[in-house]
Amino acid sequence: MSGASDVVVASQETSTPTTAPAGQTTTTAAGGVPEIGLLPAWIPEWVVSLGAAVVVALLSVLTARVVISLFGRRIARRFERPSITQMILRGIRVSIYLVGFLTILRIYGLSLGDLVLSVTVFTAVVGVILAPIVGSIISGVFLLADQPYEIGDMIEIADSGQRGFVDDITLRYTKIFTLDNTFVVVPNGEIRSRDVINYSAEDPRTRQSLDIIVTYEGNLEQARSLVERAARDVDMVIEGGPDIRVGAARYPAAPTCYIDTFGDHGVHLRLRYWIREPYKLLATRSKVQTNVWTRLEDADVEIAYPHQHHVFDETSGQVGVAMDGPSKNTGPVIGDELDGTGVDDSEGE
Repeated sequence: MSGASDVVVASQETSTPTTAPAGQTTTTAAGGVPEIGLLPAWIPEWVVSLGAAVVVALLSVLTARVVISLFGRRIARRFERPSITQMILRGIRVSIYLVGFLTILRIYGLSLGDLVLSVTVFTAVVGVILAPIVGSIISGVFLLADQPYEIGDMIEIADSGQRGFVDDITLRYTKIFTLDNTFVVVPNGEIRSRDVINYSAEDPRTRQSLDIIVTYEGNLEQARSLVERAARDVDMVIEGGPDIRVGAARYPAAPTCYIDTFGDHGVHLRLRYWIREPYKLLATRSKVQTNVWTRLEDADVEIAYPHQHHVFDETSGQVGVAMDGPSKNTGPVIGDELDGTGVDDSEGE
């Protein structure tokens, strides 16, 4: 035709043949990018995803171990507190595991946005259950900041009497290794509200006291001297030296026996002594008491014990006991009218 004509050109995608090694399937996607399958077609897709997830998990564990081994000592030298060091290393390990977990989610087709939405919904549903855990984590942060105790310190929970060494401090709980070879795990939310005695925070020297009661008839000065000498003979007890500073005050380092009070059954003495380490308090106390008992046994001092004396004098009146005559009731009869000889002068009933 001589006039203008419409020309319609139809474009069509064609596949470009490519050569691939034997045993591999080769396809060409739109755009000319070939996709090569490395695994046989008969292997299910879920098996491939599971294998990839296992490989990522193993690589995460291996990477965490390598990073901890390379940077663990450097971090420990930089921070003096073992709890801070362990917290940082634990955070590095968790971060690596988190990256591996997100990678596994990507393998299964889940994005980070889907995960955040799921976590938000889950947190809203179980918020009441997670509240104590969140409270423990916040308390753990305050414990690490306040430093009431450190890993390796010997502490005692005052209200329960549990005593032991701090084995681990996490954001959720404090792990105590007791002297009975057992573990006590206390949530940080609870331990912050309880009284904790720290025996080895800065100075391991600990002062102990022992109460002794001696009779009024004994030599009081000799008793005090013997008690002090008995404490000095124990190996763990500090014999003397410069005064020990506690806050703004200073106290004698040598054992000292004070007169506490004058009691009903004797004079109350209080022995105060310092021990070098707080790890054998009961054993040291037992040795001190054994030495005190041995030294006072041969001295002019007697350890008092609760007893009562009944004293009758001219102001106490008279008590008489009379026997009734031969009868079935042979028990003593206390008469209403008795003379000084204890004989009933009444004529009977």
